[in-house]
Amino acid sequence: MKVLITGKGGQLAWELEQTKPKGVELLSLGIETLDITNQTAVVSAVNEFKPDVVINAAAYTAVDKAEADTNTAYAVNEAGARYLAEACKQASAFLLHVSTDFVFDGSSCVPYQTDAAPNPINVYGASKLAGDIAVQQILPETSVIVRTAWVYSANGNNFVKTMLRLMAEKPELGVIYDQLGSPTWARGLAQWLWNIARKTATSSEFSDLESHIFHWTDAGVASWYDFAIAIQELGIEKGMLKQSIPVRPIPTSAYPTPAKRPAFSVIDKSSAEKAADLHTVHWRKQLSAMMDELKDNLA
Repeated sequence: MKVLITGKGGQLAWELEQTKPKGVELLSLGIETLDITNQTAVVSAVNEFKPDVVINAAAYTAVDKAEADTNTAYAVNEAGARYLAEACKQASAFLLHVSTDFVFDGSSCVPYQTDAAPNPINVYGASKLAGDIAVQQILPETSVIVRTAWVYSANGNNFVKTMLRLMAEKPELGVIYDQLGSPTWARGLAQWLWNIARKTATSSEFSDLESHIFHWTDAGVASWYDFAIAIQELGIEKGMLKQSIPVRPIPTSAYPTPAKRPAFSVIDKSSAEKAADLHTVHWRKQLSAMMDELKDNLA
């Protein structure tokens, strides 16, 4: 199976590279070698490599910056996704497209099902939704869209590494308590994507699905405050932090940002678990495993 990955250098692409199954011929391209906003470059890359599967892990994810940089956000998240879908259609390749919980407005109080009506409340979410729609329209039977949330990894910049740094530098921290979601170790998402990629290459079952949209995060629910507390507890336990500092829960209103965030973005993973024959793992267990890896990398 030949697989082309976009977004090389990002957290997810890195984890996909680390978890590549045997027998996969992999080509991972970053913006230096493949700018997905360049349609000619996208068509050329797909035609030259002739992949069976393309995994689009490239995205404009600067949520606050997107509010002012709307054109770039749409160029990457909508046009880039559309160009990839069109190239995949021409090359008869299957597209796995990574999306976000931010397509929802956060007004729910129960996990969002895959068929819940999207209603993004910021430019980032709207641009990602536009990309999702383009992929669905161009590749209704030969694509899968997976929405995820709160992604982190031992590679790259993310909330976990930021908290560890601030907890070592600051006398105390305030962390938002009224935004709820589910943290996601990119390693688990990568494993889910590889399972789906293998199935698309070995069976026709995905052409018979009623929906080609799935949700994947780690199991459980947390606020950013809960997440931060767990990071500090595990950091001290693993010797990555010398001492604990006060971590105060603060409301979203005390930390204004250019982009609005969903207050509740927990998403239902049941169909994704069934489709990939893979069970979600609780976020705290995944966090502990990632921090073990991070500690080893820093040693």
